[in-house]
Amino acid sequence: MSSGGGELYGRGVEQERLDGLLGDAVGGRSGVLVMRGDPGIGKTALLDYAAERARGTYGMRVVRATGIETEAEIPFASLHLLLSPVLDRIAALPVRQADALRGAFGLHADGGDDRLLTGLATLSLLAELAAERPVLCVVDDAHWLDHASAQALLFAARRLAAEGVVLLLGARLGHGFNPPGLPSLRLAALDGASAGRLLDRSAPDLPRAVRGRVVAECAGNPLALRELPARIGELASEEAPVPLPRRLEDAYAARVTGLSVIARRALLVAAAEGSGDLAVIERVAGRAPLQEAERARLVWLRGVTGRLEFGHPLMRSAILHTAAYGELVQVHSELADALTSDPDRQAWHRALAATGPDDETAEALARAAVRAHAQGGHAGTSAALARAAALTTDPALKARRFVDAAQAAADAGLPERARALTREAGPAIGEPHTRARLYALRARAAFDEGEPGQAHDLLVRGADTLDGGPEAGMLLVDAARNAWQLGDPERLRGCADRLTALARTPADGLGPAVAAVQGAAVFLEQGPARAVPVMRPLVAHGRAEVTAPRALRINAAFVAGLIGDFEAGREIAADVADQCRAQGDLGWLPLAHLPLAASELYLGRFRASAATATEGLRLAADTGQPHRGGYLHGMLAWLAAVRGDLDEARRRAAHCHDHYDSTGIVNSLAWAGWALALADLGRGDAAGALQRLASAQAGPARRQIQSVYAAPDWIEAAARTGDPTQEPLARFASWAEAAGQVWADAVLHRCRALVEDDWGRAHALFTAAVRLHADSGRPWEAARTRLLFGERLRRERHKTEARAHLRSAAEAFERLGGRPWAERARAELRATGDPGTSGEATSALDALSPQELQIVRLAATGMTNKEIGARLFLSPKTVGYHLYRAFPKLGVASRAQLAGLDLAEI
Repeated sequence: MSSGGGELYGRGVEQERLDGLLGDAVGGRSGVLVMRGDPGIGKTALLDYAAERARGTYGMRVVRATGIETEAEIPFASLHLLLSPVLDRIAALPVRQADALRGAFGLHADGGDDRLLTGLATLSLLAELAAERPVLCVVDDAHWLDHASAQALLFAARRLAAEGVVLLLGARLGHGFNPPGLPSLRLAALDGASAGRLLDRSAPDLPRAVRGRVVAECAGNPLALRELPARIGELASEEAPVPLPRRLEDAYAARVTGLSVIARRALLVAAAEGSGDLAVIERVAGRAPLQEAERARLVWLRGVTGRLEFGHPLMRSAILHTAAYGELVQVHSELADALTSDPDRQAWHRALAATGPDDETAEALARAAVRAHAQGGHAGTSAALARAAALTTDPALKARRFVDAAQAAADAGLPERARALTREAGPAIGEPHTRARLYALRARAAFDEGEPGQAHDLLVRGADTLDGGPEAGMLLVDAARNAWQLGDPERLRGCADRLTALARTPADGLGPAVAAVQGAAVFLEQGPARAVPVMRPLVAHGRAEVTAPRALRINAAFVAGLIGDFEAGREIAADVADQCRAQGDLGWLPLAHLPLAASELYLGRFRASAATATEGLRLAADTGQPHRGGYLHGMLAWLAAVRGDLDEARRRAAHCHDHYDSTGIVNSLAWAGWALALADLGRGDAAGALQRLASAQAGPARRQIQSVYAAPDWIEAAARTGDPTQEPLARFASWAEAAGQVWADAVLHRCRALVEDDWGRAHALFTAAVRLHADSGRPWEAARTRLLFGERLRRERHKTEARAHLRSAAEAFERLGGRPWAERARAELRATGDPGTSGEATSALDALSPQELQIVRLAATGMTNKEIGARLFLSPKTVGYHLYRAFPKLGVASRAQLAGLDLAEI
């Protein structure tokens, strides 16, 4: 790989790719690359190459850090190391972002508890630096990043676009660092010719007789080609090959044996300290021994990062692995004594020095966990509490600490660690509240594994361990939520009955949640119409009580969708989403996006719905909530069906089916079936649509609200095929009459007109439907009614009257992006003898991506790029980039002209 002079062998392709990223950054485009490979394969050498080129050739600012194994449990340790040279620029960030970053780094008392807001602040800070000159951000050994730092950096990485920032991450294979959605490059072994050239450079005196053996043993690993020739005698004597990383560690250990005793101990201190903090290392080991190690080219003092650096991470591993246990314990103890000004690191070194239970050290770690939680470092909180629990002697306190550690691991998005910790806690728990929490955690893990039924049962068991009270009530509400997602009326009724029997007071705040569970039970058992009177007060409460808990208001937004009050659902969900953005509570946003996107869809705001659903999918991935994705994919499938994009509809529907197969959650399945039936109907396959809808109604999704809202499509398909069934009409009619929504009355009139043979009565019903639609706020349904009315008018030879309705329908479908439906209306119009609309008109908005659409909508309100970026979790430069791309699509030259556009549709 790299010779002593810094030349790279056999990496021309990789160098070209890095130079391309750096060149793009100078041109204002950002880029990300994760380089992964085996130890010694050349990741660090390529990162060094990029840093040198960035500084020298491209004039870029370089910020750099290395993940540290011993600090992998200290929240934001790596991010602080990376950004410490530029922390003076934090004041330029939006206030909440600046506070989040300061809190994460412990720079003020009120730490942040949202690691994603810290990620947004990281993005903004890098963009702020890049406003002066392009930035290269280098992170080596990314597999050792603490969890909080990794989440913040990856959140920023997925949003880099037009800032002029390059983020390079180097990680070792086999350590679980393989972030999805980011460009990656796996470094391969050097080819034979390059390996030979490097060996000639690193070991020019190597006997030809053994040269081939060395090349074969090194297997194209650059570090091995530099380090192993010195041990050629041992290589020749080994009968069986030893794994290469082990060989490299042995080679480094052999180099260390040539040092004095005090120099070897100084290296052990440096390896155990981990962060390269020279002041601490020198306090324990002294300066002179470290200088001896530096002369031997094993470490560099004040290296690229301004700290002690080992020549290679494997060198540090070799020193730790070859140390005697007692010596390592002593070193950690001395490091703890030296870290009087850093209580968190001190606590960890005390823990590493502990050889048995130690309540004093356990208490110090528990205090470190409190500080980690205040900084938003849930993984660090979990690690500190787990180690504290292991050192605790009191059984009850040990159990509580294990449960607290499991809770923090679950909050960090580490379900496997959470499950392991619940197993540690289980045998020791006797106290009911702690045991109930344990059941809740196991339920959360079960849900994450795609087992909502098991999650429901665990939550009920947890509630049963308690003697009533609000805690038991909330567990039962959560259990009911799982039963609802499964479409399981028996489980849901059990929760409703338990909640009804539970002793409650007005002060516990459970009233609306209990009412929601009771309404949901009625919905699944007796049907949507019977549930409407129970659910309507919940929507009014959610709309009026703007300070109510978020979970209850989001639930009210969902319920609004069940009773057809989409304006209320949109109002509540949008308000909750705005609150989440303003307060930096990003973890709630994916959930708020579900009813928000659905309400926008039902209201005919299709572009807004697609933008909301797309953002919701991205936020669900960022926040570790993959099960939100099925619902959002279902809505995007439905919207694709409206557009006539059959491939997209099928792809999204396949996601929904996979989601159902892995979880049993039926709502996404309901969306998928409806979407594909709508696609069939849009392309004229009424029989196919009828078959899909009948199949859905016979399947597990039959109790979902989509069975009501898809009934008019069933009625239309049946009318086109001559199917005489009346059940879908009865189903929709009973619900519409209970809901009392104007739009539902209009659609009901349309459906009755479709099955009416008498033309006079049909005409009256269609006319009433059109009149009601004028006040309904649902342009999609209004256009569908006018299309069907126009088709019937043409068949009854009332061509002049038909033209007015068909022309109105075609124009509405075109505005909504419903191309197949617009074409159908135009075809009917041509059949009336009106050829004037043969050309397909499209909205300029159709050319915008969902993200461009959101940005244009916000820019039109007068928001600045910085304000838009803070709202959408983008850098201001990326906002400007998207506006620059959107302007020509919209035919405008400046943001001032956006105010003149008709953006009501979005």
